[in-house]
Amino acid sequence: MFSALDHAWMAQALRLAERGMYTTQPNPRVGCVIAHGDRVVGEGWHRQAGGQHAEIFALREAGERSRGATAYVTLEPCGLHGRTPPCADALIAAGVTRVVIASEDAFQCAGGALDRLRAADIVVESGLMRAAARELNRGFFSRIERGRPWLRVKLGMSLDGRTALANGASKWITGAAARADVQRWRARSSAILTGIGTVLADDPALTVRRDALGRTSAPGEPEEDGFVAPLRVVLDRDLRIPKNARILDAAAPTLVVHAGRAKPAEPIDARFADAERAAVESGPHGLDLMPVLQLLAARGVNEVQVEAGATLCGALFAVGLVDELLLYVAPVLLGDSARPLLQLPVLSDMAARWKLAVVDRRQVGDDLRLLLRPA
Repeated sequence: MFSALDHAWMAQALRLAERGMYTTQPNPRVGCVIAHGDRVVGEGWHRQAGGQHAEIFALREAGERSRGATAYVTLEPCGLHGRTPPCADALIAAGVTRVVIASEDAFQCAGGALDRLRAADIVVESGLMRAAARELNRGFFSRIERGRPWLRVKLGMSLDGRTALANGASKWITGAAARADVQRWRARSSAILTGIGTVLADDPALTVRRDALGRTSAPGEPEEDGFVAPLRVVLDRDLRIPKNARILDAAAPTLVVHAGRAKPAEPIDARFADAERAAVESGPHGLDLMPVLQLLAARGVNEVQVEAGATLCGALFAVGLVDELLLYVAPVLLGDSARPLLQLPVLSDMAARWKLAVVDRRQVGDDLRLLLRPA
């Protein structure tokens, strides 16, 4: 049984982990607290890939006070030697006597970290606040365990379920507060995905506005680099993307995914000086979407935010690849001639309807934000 203090220090470790929300890609967000009973002697969180892990920062702060202490870590300590030495060995060398972890990590199991800790007579307990730890890193766990990123579809609509006028005008259905909120969801994403239809119609940049993120460091600490720029991904089966599209600039990395037999109407080299291309299988109605996600997973992409039109978003729902829907509802009406939220297959039976569960709801300015997941 875990004590009230155990819960308190793990909750603090999770708060620390959240400070790496925008910066750890492709690594998970991890926090660590080292304590003697009700006294914390060291804290740390993982800041960025290639840098020291949460346990190392906490151990450095604790110093000799680590001996005989309990380490609370939100994710199983690493046992593999990657860009940094194994944290399990550092915990052993520091002399901690107990390690409490929130969630196991299938990627690290081969490293034998927990076995090494136990062999060093360290008490290891796991599962404290596991659900919260997995929620924080749902993209990382999706990539490691399912072989594809966590996929979130972001949409904004009127009260009558419309996303744009019949002529395509959609700026702006939602208010300034909602648009700023979207920037934070973009910043936590590894990739932002759209379709060629959206690129041709709207010419989006799909970058993150740093000024919308707010402070990313604690008060009194120097401001850290605010985020890792998400990869911009365009699904463009026939390579129709124009060379002057904003998404092809150097403001953020870009990947254009196309069919292997695409025959572009104009030369490719002039368009892709600052972007990459990759080919996947194509069907009669577009690119095969699962291989697209597997391709992104192979690149270390944890979370994908889809910002696209009704056709692509509907196709992702239809094949069961949507993990959550981020929906902003504006208190306006656009009428029945305006464009619909999604293009979905025609249903003949209510039992076949797509059922969603509300995970979170809150007011963002004048708009309502809903986070929904398949029920």
